Amino acid sequence: MTRNPIKSTVYGVASLLLLAGSGCSSTSLFGYIPAIPVERVPNSVLGRPREDMQEISLSRLRQRPRDVYQLGANDILGIYIETILGNAEEAPPVHFPEDGEQAPSIGFPVPIREDGTISLPLVPPLDVEGLTLAQATELIRKAYTIDKRLLPEGKDSIIVTLIKRRTYRVLVVREEAGASSSVRGREDEVIKRGAGFVLDLPAGENDLMHALNETGGLPGLDAKNEVLIVRGEGVDGKEWDKTVARLQGLRQPCTCPPPIPDPPNMTRIPLRFYPENVPEFVEQDIILNSGDIVMIESRDREKFYTGGVLSGGEHELPRDYDLDIMGAIAIAGGPVGSSGAVLSQSALNSRRGSGGTSGGSGPLPPTDAIVIRKLCDGSQLPIRVDLKRVYSDPRQRILIQPEDVVILKYKCIEETVNTALGLIQFNFLFNGFRGNGF
Repeated sequence: MTRNPIKSTVYGVASLLLLAGSGCSSTSLFGYIPAIPVERVPNSVLGRPREDMQEISLSRLRQRPRDVYQLGANDILGIYIETILGNAEEAPPVHFPEDGEQAPSIGFPVPIREDGTISLPLVPPLDVEGLTLAQATELIRKAYTIDKRLLPEGKDSIIVTLIKRRTYRVLVVREEAGASSSVRGREDEVIKRGAGFVLDLPAGENDLMHALNETGGLPGLDAKNEVLIVRGEGVDGKEWDKTVARLQGLRQPCTCPPPIPDPPNMTRIPLRFYPENVPEFVEQDIILNSGDIVMIESRDREKFYTGGVLSGGEHELPRDYDLDIMGAIAIAGGPVGSSGAVLSQSALNSRRGSGGTSGGSGPLPPTDAIVIRKLCDGSQLPIRVDLKRVYSDPRQRILIQPEDVVILKYKCIEETVNTALGLIQFNFLFNGFRGNGF
C-alpha cells in the first residue's frame, strides 16, 4: 500500500497545531519561563529614564577667579629694602620664572612660613597671611619706619614682589583612562585599566576643574558620571573600614542591604542629576589641598547580558542615555523586523545567503522576551515583554538596567508553525527528488 505524502504532511501539521493549541510549553526550545507581564510591574522596579537628568554647570567645579592674589603659607616673596636687604650701590636681584606664566620678580627670596609669617632682619615676625602684595609692602614699611634708626628718612625704598606661588600636591586616580595591563600571552584581554597622576596645583588653580583638565578632562564614557574627593585629613581609614563592615553585618536575609554613608572626609560631586536633587556642594568643597585624592571610578558593573535565541554575551550600557529592550536586542545582533519582531542572527544570515524570504527556524520570528532583573535584596524578578506590542504600547519598551539578563525566545505557536512549515517544505522537497528518480 503506497503512502500518500500529502496526507502524511497534513496529518503531521494538524498534530503540531493541535499540540500548540493545547498549550505546548514542553515543545518550546528554551522551555517555559514564568514571568510577570511588564504592564503589571511597578514603576519603582522599571527604573527612571536617564533622559530626565541634566548636566551640572562646569563653573561650579572651579573656584571664583580673584582679582588680586592673596598671600599664604609657602609663597616665596621677593623683598628689597634699601640698606636692610640690599643697598643703593647694587641693583636688586631679578628672578625670571621658569614656566613663563608669571611676571619677573625683584628682590631677595623670603618664604612665608607655615604660620603665615615672614622673618626679616631687625624686626619681629610679620603676619602676611591673606594680604595682597600692596598690603604686605605697607606692613613692612610701617615695621621699619617706627624706629627711624632702622630705616632713616629718605631711605624707605621697599619693593615686595611674588617670586613663586604656593602649590598644593594632589593625587588624581582615574580608573577609566591611561595605561592598561594584560595577562602574559593574552594581550587582548585587559585585566586592569587606569592611571594615577601627582599634580602640584598653584594657588588660585587648586580646584577640581583644573585637576580634571590636567589629567584628561571630564570622566570618559567608561567611567561613572561623578567625581569623589577624599580629603587628606580627617577620618582614620582603618576605623572607617571597621564601621562599614559592622553595617554590612547587620543585613538580614531577603532584605535590602543597609545604606552605607560616605565617610566624613569624602565629597561626592555628581556631574549629572535629576532636577529635584540639585547638588548642594559649595565652592569650598571643590577646592583641593595638599594630600587630597581625586577619584574617578569605572563603570565595570554597568552591563547587561543576553541569551536564548540571541547570542550569549556581555554588553556595556550607555552612560548618558537610555537603552530599551529593542536597542538591547539590536546590540546583541538581533535586527528588528518591519513588524516590530526580532529575527535571530542565524535567521538573518540564512535569509542573506538564500536571497529568499525564509531562513533560520522559519518565517515567524521570536517575539517573547524575558528581562530578568536583579533586586536590591539579591532576588530576581523575571519580566515578560511582548515584542509584537512594542510599537503600540510604550510600556513594553522596558529600559534596560545594570545586570539585567535579556532572554529572547519563541512563543509556542511560533515554534510550532515554523516546525510545521519546515516539515511541509521538507516533504515536498523530498518527494520532488523521488519523482525525478533520485
